[in-house]
Amino acid sequence: MSETRVVMPRVSEAVDESFVMEWAVDVGATVVVDQVLLRVETDKAIVDIPSTVAGTLTQQLVKVDDEITTGTEVAVIETT
Repeated sequence: MSETRVVMPRVSEAVDESFVMEWAVDVGATVVVDQVLLRVETDKAIVDIPSTVAGTLTQQLVKVDDEITTGTEVAVIETT
């Protein structure tokens, strides 16, 4: 088994900061590629952040209302 750290992607060329609105997946849940992990809000839009791998969500590295930037690690997923 290995771990993959999911990082906040660039959601817009002009926006690097966003706020975590909600987690769509709880720790311990199985996720598939492209499944929404969390939702963030920028000054322009609400954006769904998908999983980049399939596996089990083992850690949520940011909390609701946290301000995050592009490249911030947001989750850890255990893959097989």
